[in-house]
Amino acid sequence: MPCFPGGRPGARSFALSRERLIMNDHRRLGRELGIFDTDPLIGSGLPYWLPAGAAVRKAVEDYVHELERRGGYLHVNSPVLGKRELYERSGHWAHYADDMFPPMRVGGEEFVLRPSLCPHHALIYRSRGRGRRELPLRIAELGGMYRSELSGVLGGLTRVRAIQLNDGHVFCAPEQAAAEVSAALDLIEAAHAQLGISAARHRLSLRGDGAKFVDDPGMWERSEAVLRAVLKERGRDFDEERGEGAFYGPKIDIQIADPAGREATLSTVQVDYFQPERFDLRYAGGDRPVMVHRSVVGGIERLVAHLVEVHGGAFPAWMAPVQAVVLPVSDAELPAAEDVLRRCLAAGLRAELAPADRGSLGARIRAHRLVPYQLVVGPREAAGSGASVRLRDGRQAGDVPVERLAAEARPLF
Repeated sequence: MPCFPGGRPGARSFALSRERLIMNDHRRLGRELGIFDTDPLIGSGLPYWLPAGAAVRKAVEDYVHELERRGGYLHVNSPVLGKRELYERSGHWAHYADDMFPPMRVGGEEFVLRPSLCPHHALIYRSRGRGRRELPLRIAELGGMYRSELSGVLGGLTRVRAIQLNDGHVFCAPEQAAAEVSAALDLIEAAHAQLGISAARHRLSLRGDGAKFVDDPGMWERSEAVLRAVLKERGRDFDEERGEGAFYGPKIDIQIADPAGREATLSTVQVDYFQPERFDLRYAGGDRPVMVHRSVVGGIERLVAHLVEVHGGAFPAWMAPVQAVVLPVSDAELPAAEDVLRRCLAAGLRAELAPADRGSLGARIRAHRLVPYQLVVGPREAAGSGASVRLRDGRQAGDVPVERLAAEARPLF
């Protein structure tokens, strides 16, 4: 920050920095861009997605789904409710109950909104016998989970009570665990590069003191050894922090930072010997698998909040809410522009029309300055059934077929 003589920040510089932080805050930008909003009748910490936000979210979800599929994952779906007994078995009730919603009594039984997906995935693993050759078994899900957050810590999309989590679990033999942790980090790094995310740091989150953590020092040492060895083998600098692990095991946490420098965990990889024992998971021969938890992009809410702030609303073309806007110069070109729009939609582009009655061409271009492709249809383009493509940085790309634009507006793998 620029300083006046004596090293003290100037008032004007401080004000400008604060203004930039406010301008980049996803809570302001998210509403301005039509990403999300809230309503007191729905409740605090329960945002809803507006059309632009739903489009960004769907694009990201589809990308991660395909990335996982290519990484050997099988996708599943499981309920957001479970019997209290399930979470007593998993250890959540004993170690995590303060963060869970209270049970609901239905027909003499108690049901709980799940605080995580791993107990359900453990049951999916044990739904039938497993052979050694099936391992590693990788399953993934984008599923809802719920955290009983206090009202005072809720805000925007970063701290919410209902989370759509990109979650996955690898069930593997003990000797496969290190390779699976490394493979999960490969997926995370590929996704971050595609999304335009830079990690602030890597953290090895370890056990702390007290009843919050499972009391089995030998189990913790084994898990920590696997994660530490993988990080060192990959040449990755990391910080070790006690008290930040999951209640059942240590984690590699990939930390991100917002424009104000506030850190949050986005992606994570964990090694778990605890839940396979609690659920008596086995494979042929009576051996017990290791459970590697991993989340490539974490909770979708926190991810989109970060993407809004990183890109300032100018999302990469593949995830932009509107990828192409068609701009007829005048009403005379409207039929040709409507034909271009139909071809854009048929090619898979998220596109819309901005007709001449919405203002001058320059005004409409400015209004759609965040749209990656601006397709201008004047008399010459209408005569040739095409459009002149203008990129949002002002460059002119000429007459580019919409099919080529659609191909360019896809994520890379």
